[in-house]
Amino acid sequence: MEDNAEYKKIIEAALFMSPNAMSINDITKATGIMSPGIIEKLLAELTSEYESRDTSLKIMGISGKYMFSLKDEYISKVSSLASGPDISRGALRILAYISKNEGAIQSDLVKYFGSSTYDYMKELEEKEFVEAKKYKRSKKLSVTPKFNEYFSI
Repeated sequence: MEDNAEYKKIIEAALFMSPNAMSINDITKATGIMSPGIIEKLLAELTSEYESRDTSLKIMGISGKYMFSLKDEYISKVSSLASGPDISRGALRILAYISKNEGAIQSDLVKYFGSSTYDYMKELEEKEFVEAKKYKRSKKLSVTPKFNEYFSI
């Protein structure tokens, strides 16, 4: 059995290589560390270590998933290098509308933005930025905690 320091390096490598935030289950599969409890313990230790290190990086938890991010004071200094959010322009418009009009009805969005709204909603739900709950013959839309954390709201 490997020691905790080696396990942390494996978890760190998985987080670094993954293009998306990873759940405990994702990390378990990627690293071969079969105990979710060990993963959670080591992630908590790693997160704490990154917070105390003199580095620009941090491990961020978003809705039960984890990813590398920059500490807040460094984001503005290098944000011009970012390729932009991994969300299509149309989906961003829909997301902005929903965030300003919490509880918006999907059928109203379709009337306003057109039938492409359905594709954008699928994208936003897959990325876990929007939650849709059945409402009459349509859906009532709201942003998720992941949206708030991702956009630092």
